[in-house]
Amino acid sequence: MCAREPIPYGPAVFLAGPTPDVANPVPSWRPAAIGELAVQWTGREPLTVLCLESRGRVRTERYADQVDWETDARAAASAILFWIPRDMATLPGMTTNVEWGLDVGTGRAVLGVPPDCPNPERNRYLAYVARRHGVPVAQTLPATVAAALSLLAAQNRQA
Repeated sequence: MCAREPIPYGPAVFLAGPTPDVANPVPSWRPAAIGELAVQWTGREPLTVLCLESRGRVRTERYADQVDWETDARAAASAILFWIPRDMATLPGMTTNVEWGLDVGTGRAVLGVPPDCPNPERNRYLAYVARRHGVPVAQTLPATVAAALSLLAAQNRQA
């Protein structure tokens, strides 16, 4: 599901993290995450991937529509996968920092912080907070996806 599309019921992973800006375009990390989720998902039901990027890169006319959809999608997600390849020049992730603070205590968040990103020092505090809250921390996208899917598996075992 892309931004502002109806959010279905069922197992879902929200892809949280810095989004390329149309004014300073760089490749998005989300297609790789979607591909990795497709490879690793073994559940019986279809997995919905909630991607805050717009289909065809068409932006909303109203900022509030985007923020409201993202907030609702994060709330509906079974797992919130934070992947933060921090680059202060092209992927600063300032909004991601706020979302992380809102979601770290939900029991549905996982954090991926690649050590080889341009500004890994800017993720140090997030990783510290994650560990204090018992949130899984990974350094590769496949490991971050695996951690998110482990959360879904644990939820299924409890249900």
